[in-house]
Amino acid sequence: MTTIYERIKQRRKELNLSADTVAKFLGVSRATIYRYESSEIEKLPTTILEPLSKILQTTPEYLMGWDDTTNTTNDSLSPSLPQLTPKDERDIAKDLEAMLSALDDRNGMAAYDDSDDEEDRELLRASLLYSMRLAKQMAKKKFTPNKYKK
Repeated sequence: MTTIYERIKQRRKELNLSADTVAKFLGVSRATIYRYESSEIEKLPTTILEPLSKILQTTPEYLMGWDDTTNTTNDSLSPSLPQLTPKDERDIAKDLEAMLSALDDRNGMAAYDDSDDEEDRELLRASLLYSMRLAKQMAKKKFTPNKYKK
């Protein structure tokens, strides 16, 4: 039976997310993420569980070991669109990080440098993620139509 700590590490690696990325999203240090993954912190704070499950694109139930369904966010955004594979999800996560990094590098996120605007930054991240997932699903349907005909 896999522990919560192993599930956290496994999902992070499946999505090709760095500990730094997860730490920034949660507002904790990279060392804290490693402590979560190594069970050095025995009790995961409940306030962290929901946001952690979001960035790991899963549910708190999966992380806790109550459900074996890894990725409920992998459901199609629309019933008529194909589902995304774990590779698709990793590619999207990697592209999203590159996009946000490029914005940071070019001072495109200068308005988000204030710590009070962290919520706006995460809203931008969520919006981009949703758009990228939808675009990927639409492209899969368009370029492999026979596979997804009803």
